[in-house]
Amino acid sequence: MTPSISPNEAAMVESIKRNLATQGKSSDALTFADLYTKFSSKIGPGSVKNKWAVLYLLKTVSEDRINQKNMPSNAPANAFLSSLSRGGLPELGLRNDSNLEGYKDNCKDLRGSVGNLGKMEKGYSDNSKDFRGLVGTLGKMEKGYTDNSKDLRGLMGKLGKMEKGCSDGNVSDDFRSSSNLKDYRGKGYSDGNVSDDLRNLSCGGDVSRVLKGKGEVGKGWSGGVLMVSKDSENLRHMAYKEFVDLWKEENEVSEDVLVRDVLYSCQGIDGKYVKYDKNEDGYVLPDWMKVPRATRNVVRKLCELGWLFRKVKGYISESMNQFPAQDVGTVGQAFCAALQDELSEYYKLLAVLEGQAMNPIPLGSEGECSGNYMSFRRLSVWFAEPIVKMRLMAVLVDNCKSLKGGAMAGAIHMHAQHGDPLVNDFMKRLLRRVCSPLFEMVRRWVLEGELEDIFSEFFIVSQPVKDESLWREGYRLHAAMLPAFISQSLAKQILRTGKSINFLRVCCDDRGWADAATEAAAAVGTTTTRGSLGYGETDALESLVTEAAKRIDKHLLELMHKRYKFKEHCLAIKRYLLLGQGDFVQYLMDIVGPELSEPANTISSFKLATLLESAITSSNAQYDGCDIRARLRVKMMPHKTGDRGWDVFSLEYDAGVPLNTVFTESVMTRYIRVFNFLWKLRRVEHALTGTWKTMKPNCITSHFFSKLPQAVKLQLILTSRKCQVLWDEMNHFVSNLQYYIMFEVLEVSWSNLVKEMELSKDLDDLLAAHEKYLSSILEKSLLGERSQELNKTLFVLFDLILRFRSLADRLYEGINELQSRTAEVKSRGKSNDKSSEPGSWLGEGRKALTQRAGEFFKNMGNDIDVIGKDYTTIFEGFISKLPVQQHIDLKFLMFRLNFTEFYSQLQPIIRGKLF
Repeated sequence: MTPSISPNEAAMVESIKRNLATQGKSSDALTFADLYTKFSSKIGPGSVKNKWAVLYLLKTVSEDRINQKNMPSNAPANAFLSSLSRGGLPELGLRNDSNLEGYKDNCKDLRGSVGNLGKMEKGYSDNSKDFRGLVGTLGKMEKGYTDNSKDLRGLMGKLGKMEKGCSDGNVSDDFRSSSNLKDYRGKGYSDGNVSDDLRNLSCGGDVSRVLKGKGEVGKGWSGGVLMVSKDSENLRHMAYKEFVDLWKEENEVSEDVLVRDVLYSCQGIDGKYVKYDKNEDGYVLPDWMKVPRATRNVVRKLCELGWLFRKVKGYISESMNQFPAQDVGTVGQAFCAALQDELSEYYKLLAVLEGQAMNPIPLGSEGECSGNYMSFRRLSVWFAEPIVKMRLMAVLVDNCKSLKGGAMAGAIHMHAQHGDPLVNDFMKRLLRRVCSPLFEMVRRWVLEGELEDIFSEFFIVSQPVKDESLWREGYRLHAAMLPAFISQSLAKQILRTGKSINFLRVCCDDRGWADAATEAAAAVGTTTTRGSLGYGETDALESLVTEAAKRIDKHLLELMHKRYKFKEHCLAIKRYLLLGQGDFVQYLMDIVGPELSEPANTISSFKLATLLESAITSSNAQYDGCDIRARLRVKMMPHKTGDRGWDVFSLEYDAGVPLNTVFTESVMTRYIRVFNFLWKLRRVEHALTGTWKTMKPNCITSHFFSKLPQAVKLQLILTSRKCQVLWDEMNHFVSNLQYYIMFEVLEVSWSNLVKEMELSKDLDDLLAAHEKYLSSILEKSLLGERSQELNKTLFVLFDLILRFRSLADRLYEGINELQSRTAEVKSRGKSNDKSSEPGSWLGEGRKALTQRAGEFFKNMGNDIDVIGKDYTTIFEGFISKLPVQQHIDLKFLMFRLNFTEFYSQLQPIIRGKLF
């Protein structure tokens, strides 16, 4: 027998407080609540464990006292039969010994009950289930009481003795003479009901004293009754039987058959009744089948697992069928293998469930329902975890259909960022399998420089290029294939490490990188074998990449500096292409000047190469190494009609492999641009120097100057002065510009390059330092993209200076011719020779000579004025554009050119605009 009330302690407490409040005893309710708080808070030794049983007993005693007080006079006299007639346990009446009003508390009532039950023990021997149920129920209650409940222990002891003394087939004479419970059962009485005959039974002997009801029992009643109702096995069996009949009426198919169909659908197989419907896109029961709507919903919900399985299995089959015709890729294959492993575990679960589904579902009493069978409810519990995993796999399948390689791994990684431990562990286990090929590619690339990427899955892409372009263009990052768990900085480091190995192997023909890679793997505690890295080991991967990159890059830089002498070649380019070797440049310009003055199409490059070799051997350049001198060559630029040798002449430097990785064709083209600019600047300087040599006065010209007529002398002085002033102005500009270029630009940039070369940690740093060096020279030399207009103005000024040189040469050639003609006139005047040619100065005599000289100087003066005016105008425009240049060093050039504020005072208007 089991209590009809479930052991809910809180509910029992609320019921007692509610009853007290209903009776108008609010203060008692508050007192009870306070007492219960203290009672429930006591734990440990000496405390009551089964507090609900105590509360239930007290409540029952209290209710019984109230019922006895309110009992009518014609109530059944026998309390035992009265309780039995209500379908519960017999009431254990607590007798009034001599005066029921004499009992003063519940403890005395309980002791009386114990005594009475002891007497009942002696006289009765019953095999009825009622007494056994009572003993069992009270036995269960006994377990919850502590040792300090002496009255309750006594009560249970007495009842235990009663049970032991009962025989299976005998009842006491008094009770047998009155009634037999078997007879009543035979008449159709249930365990919970007793007929009026049974109510009228009377008990004799000692038991009558306990069971016999008194009319005055309510007077002075201070005891209680323990009410424990029995849940009859017959009633439960009848309820289950009615349930079975109702199930059969509402369902054409039993539940176990539908369960097996659901298990079939979870394997992607149509069952007898549950089939896949393309229109519904799921497994459903046919409409003609008579089943409740709730059953249909349950079946559809459970068959979601089969729908998900169908999607995952279809993806695996489709991918494997496409391989190798289409680029499924190694990562895609690993993904399919991981999914297949998960499905294998899923198949094992279904096998277990199918084994249990073969057992019929019992529809009997609770005692018969234990066993291995499978119902919809149990199936829902079993499917709780698999359906979570299958949903994840279905989501991954949908997201990865059009992805491969690193993109697929990255997409799966995004779903691993989950707070559910089950999902997180499942995704990590899946990603270890999926990312295995990707991490193997990383390992081989970092430690061996091998790129085995047949299906283009790796985030590093290679392309066939020349050796000189291997570093810059041979390999690049493929951002679309970069998974999210590898950062951009780490990916760049991985790319550079593999590039360094390939550069050493292909361009430098070096094998020292293998030892460096092995040392790097040993330093971080990993091996160079396959499978040493995996998903979730990003820190280990980063440590390996960092260590390998550090050692391999160090080896590469040592090779570039020691074996290939990178710094020495940079210095050689500075000396020869940037005209830093002064004596070499001056001597070269002197010996090639006459040759370069010829038309460009008539110049022999072989002759210029010979002159170059002569300039090298005649200057300090001869002390450079043979390897450096052999790399310096003459290059003739493409020329147009009318170009002179000065316009197409240039030098080039052949760096060779592997230095051509730094000095590429584009880099050397920029060097040649700088060389052409500096060469023209040196040519202008050389021209002005030659003009100064021509203009330099000497004793011969002074003697000639004193013999000239006064008018010619004035014109010569005026013209020479104009020429001298213009030369000074031009020389001032060219000298300051050349100083600025040679010292403020070239030397400062070179000093910065040397510092950055020492700080470089890898080849990329070295390339960046050299690129910064060259870009700085271009920008400061007015050759950058932002200085194009200023550069054009500068070259116009150079052309005007060269025109001035030609004009000055003509002027002094005329002066020299006039001097020689004057001497001839004097000598011929003495000989009176009239046989001079018509139209010549000599033929016209001294007067005509003087007139011609005056016209010549006047024309030359006008030409000088024109050149001077053009030069001043263009130069003022050049000066006006310098302050707006972004590079700060160009402002220093402005300061040097206008140090005396000559140009500011020359034109106050421009001064207001510029300064």
